[in-house]
Formats: sequence, C-alpha cells, structure tokens
Amino acid sequence: MAEKKDERGFASMDDEKQREIASKGGKAAHQKGTAHEFTPEEAREAGRKGGEAAHEKGTAHEFTPEEAREAGRKGGQAAHEKGTAHEFTPEEAREAGRKGGEHSHDSDKGSGGGNRDQSQGGGGTRGGSREQHAEAGRQSHKKD
Repeated sequence: MAEKKDERGFASMDDEKQREIASKGGKAAHQKGTAHEFTPEEAREAGRKGGEAAHEKGTAHEFTPEEAREAGRKGGQAAHEKGTAHEFTPEEAREAGRKGGEHSHDSDKGSGGGNRDQSQGGGGTRGGSREQHAEAGRQSHKKD
C-alpha cells in the first residue's frame, strides 16, 4: 500500500492495522448488543456489492462445477428446512427438466465429452435419454 503522508490517525494506518482495529470495534459492539443487525435484504445487498468488487479486482473465488452444485444443494436444503423454498408447479418442473436435458445434451457435443457416459459405448447421456427424462418428470408429478 502507498504511504499516507498527509493523513492523520486511523486514515494514516496501513490497511492491516485498520482491519485489526475495526474488527475489535465490531466484536465489542456485538458484546455490548449495540452492533447493527442486518436484515436479509441488507445482507444480500452487501454480499452483492462485495462480490462485484471482488470480481472487478480479480480476487473473486471461481467456483468449480462441483463447488457450485454443492452450494446450490446446501442453499436448497436450507430453504426447504426454513420453509422458504420455491415450490415448482408441474409446468415449471417440466420446463426446468427440459432445459437441463438440453444443456446436458449440448455439452455432449463439446470436445470434453460433457456428461456422456462412456460405459454405454458413447450413446446417450449419464442419467438417461431426453425421453427418459420427460417420462420421469411426468411420473414425479402424477396425482396420487
């Protein structure tokens, strides 16, 4: 960090020292019960801004497909436990399945092989054909 010659006090300290002092202040405020409690909306906005800044600086974490799936799974599980998960209509579920099927079939055409199940001699995708996906979607939304 560049030296701060014209500034005094907190502003003249290096970034690490500022973070250390700010951290102590935040911990003290929480112990006293005077710390700001973020609403879910404020927390989302703060996270969005932080993510944008990290991407602009080039310091954002780049998720692997496996990490992204795990994060989505955990988020969905938490939403279901809290009762805030989106409940799909049969039409929405079919559309999501159709789009997912198209994506997995499109990735088969790439040089990396995508989701192609090599054990089936190159035919079809892991998890079944489009017709099998469609049938599974119809069966999962049958009225009992």
